[in-house]
Amino acid sequence: PGKRGAMKRTHRCGELRAEHVGARVLLQGWVWRRRDLGGLIFIDLRDRAGTVQCVFDPERAERAHAVARDWRAEYVVQVEGRVVERAPDNVNPRQPNGDIEVVVDEATVLAEADTPPFQLQEHARATEELRLRYRYLDLRRRPLQEALALRHRLALAARNYLSEQGFLEIETPMLTRSTPEGARDYLVPSRVHPGSFYALPQSPQLFKQLLMVAGFDRYFQIVRCFRDEDLRADRQPEFTQIDLEMSFVEAADVRALTEGLIVHLLAAAGLPAEPAFPRLSFREALDRYGSDRPDLRCELELCDLTPLFVGCSLRAFASLAGSDGSAIKGLRVPGGAAWGRGRLDRLVEQARAAGARGLVWLKHAAGGYSSPVAKFLGEPLIERVAEAAGLRAGDLLLLVGDDWEVAATALGALRRSLAEAEGWLQEGMRFLWVTEFPLFERDDEQGRLVARHHPFTSPLAEDVALLESDPLSVRAHSYDLVLNGVELGGGSIRIHRRDLQQRVFAALGIDAAEAEQKFGFLLRALSYGAPPHGGIALGFDRIVMMMAGRSSLRDVIAFPKTTNATDLLTEAPAPVAAEQLEQLHIRLDAEAALGPAAEESDSE
Repeated sequence: PGKRGAMKRTHRCGELRAEHVGARVLLQGWVWRRRDLGGLIFIDLRDRAGTVQCVFDPERAERAHAVARDWRAEYVVQVEGRVVERAPDNVNPRQPNGDIEVVVDEATVLAEADTPPFQLQEHARATEELRLRYRYLDLRRRPLQEALALRHRLALAARNYLSEQGFLEIETPMLTRSTPEGARDYLVPSRVHPGSFYALPQSPQLFKQLLMVAGFDRYFQIVRCFRDEDLRADRQPEFTQIDLEMSFVEAADVRALTEGLIVHLLAAAGLPAEPAFPRLSFREALDRYGSDRPDLRCELELCDLTPLFVGCSLRAFASLAGSDGSAIKGLRVPGGAAWGRGRLDRLVEQARAAGARGLVWLKHAAGGYSSPVAKFLGEPLIERVAEAAGLRAGDLLLLVGDDWEVAATALGALRRSLAEAEGWLQEGMRFLWVTEFPLFERDDEQGRLVARHHPFTSPLAEDVALLESDPLSVRAHSYDLVLNGVELGGGSIRIHRRDLQQRVFAALGIDAAEAEQKFGFLLRALSYGAPPHGGIALGFDRIVMMMAGRSSLRDVIAFPKTTNATDLLTEAPAPVAAEQLEQLHIRLDAEAALGPAAEESDSE
């Protein structure tokens, strides 16, 4: 290659098929497998498109055969030869091109390779820590290459779809002002403004609202966002979202547009593209499933048994049944009557870990009912409870009494873990819209009101009058899209009037001076004719993860972080030179700077 008239790469390895028989080809790639039969040498050559078998015959091409004798796994090589049919008894039906091979005339080593630290098989047995440290090798594996190829197709499909719907893709700043949006910011010190900081955006929320004020009508962006929060398998410190905003719309318009986008992405992924998108309010979702992102693949629902326990002899349940804001919720467990005391005790501990004060169980066995609290309930009440819960012989009933939301979410956590353990989850993709979230919630640590979504979400029109008198009962004009128990994204109709935005700030304890200091630019913009507008942000990494059938975001991101936000490949974060800190006017606390390093191995 490089010489005048020399051949360049003609095909990728995995592209060759039977229709290429007789063609002369030049291939470049990595040695995948090597088999030396004493005379013939067989090399499986690999690139992004797949593999192809190359044959080195000493009687046909002695020099090429001699070169291939020294090849090892992961050498980067070039071969030139002719595509031929394999003999019938040598056909490999497990490979897309297992009926052809390349008979090699010329061979060249482009780069030698050390022995990899782990075998680059499809299902690598190496630890995730090792694979992340050598991510460039891990990315050579077929499953990761397929996932990133799917990511590309979905991004392209999203752009094309939104462009066809009249959206403009507009970039927003990466260096912006720190504003309270629910998570900690990543801060960037300013060299030219000592003591001042930029923040990396948690989302383009305020900028996309300003674009609506500017008259851009329909905006989208596939954008990087940053949040300094505790991580898990479906969360990363830097992530990508499909961000969109629309003017002169209602919530139903945003949801309809989003549904069309999702159907388009499913088709691009080769998945069934006509899903249902039912809707539940936040209250309904918690009442029926114990979660604001329920997995509808499990059909079991919670039941509300509160009225049955009014005035009963079980003092704890009687007290809750007569108290506003409390509930006694039940979950039927098919076949659970056969479970032993050890497993039931573990369920009690799981309920407590989920925030409940305890859990009561009731078995419907062949010999009748049994429960640790049976003597306090009495047989007539037990039978009414069993009937209301739909209990059948052999079933178990789990009961949690507590504040309504605590009782529901504790049983919801048990429903989720049991569904996975017992195989209750059906096949397929079950989408769901959850709407009408509370606008505010109480901060557990400080006791003050905080925005459940963000402080720019509009309250439902019928609840606006309650902003000052009963703010915790105000519902948000918001909506989350859920798939199989995973939140794919959330959005809302935004506040487009300055007076209403100031009332929401006041409910959050942000007085006029603080609002002007932190959000003056937004309030001024709302004073110059802001259209009604709303939008949604969809977690693109999560969409790819779900459509690729993976369980971790790290499987669909080229260079991900671990769950303590460490990049094992580049060993970031890392200390910087004292000169850099001096230029940024930063002095480190010596004790903190010399403290113990965080553990590197924390992958899930």
